Amino acid sequence: MDRDTAEPDAAALPGPNAQQWVDFHQEYSAPSEYSHEFVWDVTRDADGPFVTDVDGNVLLDFTCHIGAAPLGYNNEKVLGKLREFDLVEPMKIAGQDMYFGSGPSPDEADFPGSSHLMQKLTDVSSQYGMDTVFLSNSGAEAMENAMKITHDYRAPAKYGVAFGGSFHGRTLGTLSLTKSKEVYTRHYPEISGIETVPFCADRGCDADSCDCGFFAGGSQLRNMLAPEGGHVNPDEIAFLTLEPIQGVGGYRFPSEAFMEEVAAVTDEYDIPLVVDEIQSGVGRTGEIWASDHYPIEPDVIASAKALRVGATISRSEVFPSEKNRLGSTFGGGDILGSMMGAFTLEAIREHDLLDNATRRGEQAKELLRDDAPDHVEDVRGKGLMLAVEFDTAERRSAVVQAALERGLLTLGCGKKTIRLLPPLDSTEREIELGIGIFLEAIEAVGPSAKVA
Repeated sequence: MDRDTAEPDAAALPGPNAQQWVDFHQEYSAPSEYSHEFVWDVTRDADGPFVTDVDGNVLLDFTCHIGAAPLGYNNEKVLGKLREFDLVEPMKIAGQDMYFGSGPSPDEADFPGSSHLMQKLTDVSSQYGMDTVFLSNSGAEAMENAMKITHDYRAPAKYGVAFGGSFHGRTLGTLSLTKSKEVYTRHYPEISGIETVPFCADRGCDADSCDCGFFAGGSQLRNMLAPEGGHVNPDEIAFLTLEPIQGVGGYRFPSEAFMEEVAAVTDEYDIPLVVDEIQSGVGRTGEIWASDHYPIEPDVIASAKALRVGATISRSEVFPSEKNRLGSTFGGGDILGSMMGAFTLEAIREHDLLDNATRRGEQAKELLRDDAPDHVEDVRGKGLMLAVEFDTAERRSAVVQAALERGLLTLGCGKKTIRLLPPLDSTEREIELGIGIFLEAIEAVGPSAKVA
């Protein structure tokens, strides 16, 4: 496949082979969410945003596996370095019980490992004074560990603060912080002491004009903590956590006034700020962390997806001093995942992918805003974390399907929004091609089309 000339070429989806794979998988799999009945054929051609399925359909993937494949498929910026590595067994070890390396010293290593990945993560988080990392298996684990270390740091704290519309994971602990869809949290017990305040999205919202409720009568966050009339003692708060840009909740971008207030309150009361950068981090927004766009000062960063491993990043004094307080069998022991995470960070730096994400994101927004019809209510984004909001949830779903029929993979989020996550090294041609197909899908659904 030649990435410079490839184009989507898709028949009816799912095709007969894909349907067999889906049926086979579902026969044994516990029920879970699948966005599309698309089956990637790992033995066929794929490059960057282009991928071939088991029926030979070529698709343009503007989901990057919800950001977990930040450079798309078989990208030479990562794969070229991996080719020099001979697979070993085991590829995962008990990473909190053993170390691994390649060569006589870290400075002379043949390949980067978990130690190098942690070093690189502290380098890109040094603006927040962060110098320590705990690696795990997933974003949910990264968030669980963020909660754990802040509770230890602030002992005997009783409370945590989360924001409406948030999504932080599917483990029992992170579900207590998840406030986006009731279906995620239904029937499950919650950690006690979690307080929820509104997330103030960027619609020109400030203290004088607020339709989200955050600034009603002064900020709800500040009112909750006020010595007179508040109901939570700020000294008893272990953490305040937010997604700098809400993902599952609808790609909601915060207002500047909201982020200034979060920064002011956490600073005034010395409350640890935990930022969930699992979807928004590692270059997706044109900065390494989405937090870098805003006036906040995180105390803990939770990352995963694009790193291929989970990571909880903070300052050494925030982490427990006792060795037995944190642990995970494969934490720090994923040899291939650590290597790919390190190579991804290297690629972002070596190929100026932060600048590229910013340029290509502006290109995409300009194309969408110039040609989107009236029933597109909003086009927003930072870097290549892009959102298109429709007038109804039904139309949104119809556009996702119409795009798929034309060979473009997209994802819904929130109530009526589609998210677009092209690879960080997307070219001008690829953005023009993908947005063109997307606009064709919107036109096909039409302003008055009956949507199921």
